[in-house]
Amino acid sequence: MSEERAATRQEQAERRDEQAAEVRRERTGNGAGFDVHDFQRRVIAEFRANEGKLSGMFEGWTLTVLTTVGARTGLRRESILGYLEFDGKGVVVASANGAAKHPGWYHNILRNPIVTVETGTDTYQAIAAVPQGRERDALFGRVIEEAPGYADHQARTVREIPVVVLHRIGPVPGAERVKGMGDWIAEVHDWLRGELKSLREQADRLVEGSAEKIERTAPDLGRQMRAHCLDFCGALTKHHGGEDMAVFPALAKQFPALAPALAQLGAEHQAVARAQQAIRELVDGFVPGESDPTRLREELERLADLLERHFTYEEETIVTALNATVPAPPVG
Repeated sequence: MSEERAATRQEQAERRDEQAAEVRRERTGNGAGFDVHDFQRRVIAEFRANEGKLSGMFEGWTLTVLTTVGARTGLRRESILGYLEFDGKGVVVASANGAAKHPGWYHNILRNPIVTVETGTDTYQAIAAVPQGRERDALFGRVIEEAPGYADHQARTVREIPVVVLHRIGPVPGAERVKGMGDWIAEVHDWLRGELKSLREQADRLVEGSAEKIERTAPDLGRQMRAHCLDFCGALTKHHGGEDMAVFPALAKQFPALAPALAQLGAEHQAVARAQQAIRELVDGFVPGESDPTRLREELERLADLLERHFTYEEETIVTALNATVPAPPVG
């Protein structure tokens, strides 16, 4: 960074701090009648009318209009914020000029991380992630290198100022869509659905054979089904284990709003594991012509219903976050 560029940014930071102090003075009584919400609405209107360019106190600033969903009201809330971009991702800072409390928009994304981002020349949906620990510290270091005024904001408050990364949902206009981890998980779900369907069809044939003539049940069908069950159960266990050990913890760190859903999905994994175990015991002990295939089919139907509800909920709650943040693993 050149000395001239650094000096210019320092001047901008000082001017921003002076203007913010003036706003705070007005709000605490020296500016009777000042309506901060009306002021923000007028700034946003100018921002939209001029493709993100503003005059007056915000001239030359890079800003965004961030639209969130109110945590308590469920209504759309618009905020004008400083906007940075690192590694192709938008970044906003919940500094509130160094206030003692987090700004309202930050509480909103903790409840619902899906937001709309306007840069003046581009509008896109994003999912807002909140890095923690060392990742947050490293990112904040980049922020204050680019915009030193945020270091002053942090110095004014004892709270750790959050840095929020805006992961675009979907490709940049004109770019090819990249397959994400969420897409890959949905494909795994479809494969597991197909494997379970095959198991259920085998169970149907066992029931049909025992209902007509026991001797017509293929003598190797039980062994064939046992091998198929081992393959299916092993794949499902590996899939859920990977989610519990890696995918879910990573999502929980970045997206606090997903914590309840992730907890529910983890509990469902335990229920699925119990159903799996019951089926494996039935299949391992199944003797064609002697064992009751009806009970096996009932257990498979129960597992199918449990898995379908689990897969559907998982796809509704975390696929978007995964697609926006993690590429699909390489195949082959």
